[in-house]
Amino acid sequence: MPAAKAIRIREPGGPEALELGEIEVPNPGPTQVLVEVAAAGLNRADCLQRRGFYPAPPGVPPDVPGLEFAGVIESVGDSVAAWKPGDRVMGIVGGGSMATRVLTEAAELMPIPDVLSYSDAAAVPEVFLTAYDAIVLQGGLSKGQTVLLHAVASGVGTAGIQLAKVLGADSVGTSRTADKLPRCADLGLTHAVLVEDAQFADAVKSAVPNGVNVILDTVGAAYLSQNVQVIAKQGRLIVIGLMGGVKGELNLGLLLGKRASIHGSVLRSRAPEEKAALTKSFAEEMLGRFSTGELKPIIDDVLPMTEIQAAHRRMDANETFGKLVLTW
Repeated sequence: MPAAKAIRIREPGGPEALELGEIEVPNPGPTQVLVEVAAAGLNRADCLQRRGFYPAPPGVPPDVPGLEFAGVIESVGDSVAAWKPGDRVMGIVGGGSMATRVLTEAAELMPIPDVLSYSDAAAVPEVFLTAYDAIVLQGGLSKGQTVLLHAVASGVGTAGIQLAKVLGADSVGTSRTADKLPRCADLGLTHAVLVEDAQFADAVKSAVPNGVNVILDTVGAAYLSQNVQVIAKQGRLIVIGLMGGVKGELNLGLLLGKRASIHGSVLRSRAPEEKAALTKSFAEEMLGRFSTGELKPIIDDVLPMTEIQAAHRRMDANETFGKLVLTW
């Protein structure tokens, strides 16, 4: 088994629980690829895993965080024909990407567009696949419609702004930090909403009187009742995060009257074939738009992997705009 340097979670806790260690990574099976990792993106899920709230799925290193990576293929399994050693690739995994080597299914990889560096590419897979899956494949967002993006200055939010623009849809974005909203407008955000005292419904209804067609919600319970207030008839609410709690009150009469629907979604624990199908769809429909400049990774900062504790502190403090990327 090849050895690898890795960020390891010593025990559940704060950023100080993260340390540099070593792991062994298995050689690739018939359908797998071993990737030498150059860079990995930091995600909110990594912070939750560090605190003991979001354990890795079965088959994934339980103490090595990281859901996305960019690097170069080191070796491939006997049945892999689409990739070869030396190819530049990026992708998502259930965990373990914050290591110098990561093992993944070949079908879950995407080529890195020539215009992107490894650091750029490491900021793409998790947030763009998450946003694309939620607002396009599940939400059905299309030209002329409107999407509401909560925590719009996050990695997923900034990806959602760009995807909506590509589709010809309008976007409404909420943030609790005023100075982040003008930067979102520069990315193409149609309507910016500052959340004050946890309230956003009146401002959204003022901007979009007929309601929003799709809502991408990373907050959960705290925003549930207001989401139902602002959703349009036959709208779709896609809940992908629970930072604002897991239990909330819901006006079922309002939901029924609007014939709206609520979908819960998680990407990390999906079966490999589901992740492969999502990756294939995104690669076919959207990947080329990075080369044309229609899409771009939004990166707050690129740090050496030795600064992983500082990166977690910044994410915990909600100080970032877009993604933090760690490099080896």
